[in-house]
Amino acid sequence: MAYKNQQEFIKALEAAGELVRIRTFVDPRLEIAEITDRISKSGRGGKALLFENTGTDFPVIMNAYGSERRMCMALGVGHLDDTTREIEALFKLLSGPKDGILEKLKLLPKLGQFASWMPLVRTGRGACQEVVMPTPDITKLPVITCWPRDGGPFVTLPIIHTRDLHTGTRNVGMYRMQVFGPALTGMHWHKHKVSARHFAEYKKTGQRMPVAVALGGDPVYAYSATAPLPENVDEYMLAGFLRKKRVELVKCLTQPAIEVPADADFIIEGYVDPADELIWEGPFGDHTGYYSLPDWYPRFHITAITHRKDPVYPATIVGIPPQEDAWLGKATERIFLAPIKMTLIPEIVDMEMPVEGVFHNLVIAQIRKEYAGQAQKVMNAMWGAGQMMFNKILVVTDEGADIRDYTALARYVFTHWNPAMDVYFSQGPMDVLDHSCSKLGFGGKMCIDGTARTAEEEDNRYEWPQPAIDPNTLRNRYPEIRSINTNLLDNGIPVLLVAVKKDRLNHIRDLHESISAEAEGIKMVLYVEHTVDAADLSVALWRFCNNLDPKRDHILTSRATGGKMTACLGLDGTIKTAALDNFQRDWPNIIVAADETIKAVDDKWADLGLGPFLSSPSLKFKDQLYGTEAVVTL
Repeated sequence: MAYKNQQEFIKALEAAGELVRIRTFVDPRLEIAEITDRISKSGRGGKALLFENTGTDFPVIMNAYGSERRMCMALGVGHLDDTTREIEALFKLLSGPKDGILEKLKLLPKLGQFASWMPLVRTGRGACQEVVMPTPDITKLPVITCWPRDGGPFVTLPIIHTRDLHTGTRNVGMYRMQVFGPALTGMHWHKHKVSARHFAEYKKTGQRMPVAVALGGDPVYAYSATAPLPENVDEYMLAGFLRKKRVELVKCLTQPAIEVPADADFIIEGYVDPADELIWEGPFGDHTGYYSLPDWYPRFHITAITHRKDPVYPATIVGIPPQEDAWLGKATERIFLAPIKMTLIPEIVDMEMPVEGVFHNLVIAQIRKEYAGQAQKVMNAMWGAGQMMFNKILVVTDEGADIRDYTALARYVFTHWNPAMDVYFSQGPMDVLDHSCSKLGFGGKMCIDGTARTAEEEDNRYEWPQPAIDPNTLRNRYPEIRSINTNLLDNGIPVLLVAVKKDRLNHIRDLHESISAEAEGIKMVLYVEHTVDAADLSVALWRFCNNLDPKRDHILTSRATGGKMTACLGLDGTIKTAALDNFQRDWPNIIVAADETIKAVDDKWADLGLGPFLSSPSLKFKDQLYGTEAVVTL
């Protein structure tokens, strides 16, 4: 289903009971983000929020994609798997045998549909150009500041358009933009991104690179900008397929080489000049739940700002999960399952990205297993596939358990899993936002083969007794242990989660060697820092996944017991420092709201029309901070 514009989507959300209008003044600096954080964590993603009084001429919509239902509404489907099935059917139709004339004729209607999805450049102006700012000034827009240590206000849902200098191929991506002045922002594109490669070509010639940013329009545009498409596939072709209607584009007024959606709410036109010095951008409270720290990025010079007569400024916040971006990630997980299955990994049955893994840190792949070593084959294929190259922990399992029932899945995986034989470590490109890597954007990966063993994969030297451990004894013996979670043992999962206060080099290694010698039947121990409550499994796993470099931070122990071997894998998910770990990069703090912002929102809550009072989610994490800045101080 195609929405005529963002306003039509807002009306649909309101009619479905999925949107709340907030008429009380709310400050775009920190307050909008704090209210949205409370609502997005209130259960099932809460509601979309339309802030109508922002102190500017424009309202702000937040959390529009923040639940399964709203994500489905944005894509015009009843269920996210509907698109998966449609893509799979399309692949089968196109790849099937077409020997006879009837088989070929069956393709004609589908080819006609393809043509109707292709973007079309219109002549004249679009609704997005109904109003032209006499002097472009982005500070007149309600650009939000999300977190107290952010470097400033950031545009968080920008749909950024660039073109390849040589081929003219369009790329549409999404990269945050820090506002530095009325006509200047940063352009935070990472070196792995297509727009960064476009800019590299412009740098070789010394030419200014035209760029345009769209905000709003059909909600499918923002999703398509985040989608992990092959480099030469136009994101607006995906948008046309999803909305079942072509995207109409118009030429920018001051950057006519770039076309933008005619129905967008705002267009910000400009250029990036390779002759410019880079600008120090950040920090920014990122989707990992940690601050991404400052670095040098290109300057974006604004040459024009246009908008509709009735625009709404779309924004999002990211931070400690769950947040709205989890549902954008879930849509990608479902939509791109079919292409992965049909073109790359035919044995894949399903895929899951738990929210605690913040997309790239933890991926579960379910396969139809037919031969020995198949999990490793899938591992290699996935780590070489587009943005999956950023994955840190990959768990491969078979059809023996439901991958969305995490307890049943873990029990199944650890029944088969041998930590001495069935874990694989590698090294490669990582997300630039991954703070655990010793080198920026380059670090360790781990694959756990949780499939049932074939005869060739069996190793009868190993056998584990039933787990037998007394957490009180361990705490008394090792005072650095602040808490132990043994709940997984009660569910038949031989895994411990231990919170530790480190105070010396190789502390976790030494501790693991001691614990694994005493903990009968334990196959894995996850170590988190002492500020984390090990009993809070979801939070502990989120912290663990972020802080781990698997290749660097694993400790495997093995020993003989009664004629059989046992093994236990320890994984160090604690903070890393120069003093205790020889870690030479700055380590970021987690993201929490400022006390004064929490109080300001508390005081105005009764006037917001959001129902019963919700306390700030940040309060739970205050005692997990190291100092008050974006960078950890110890």
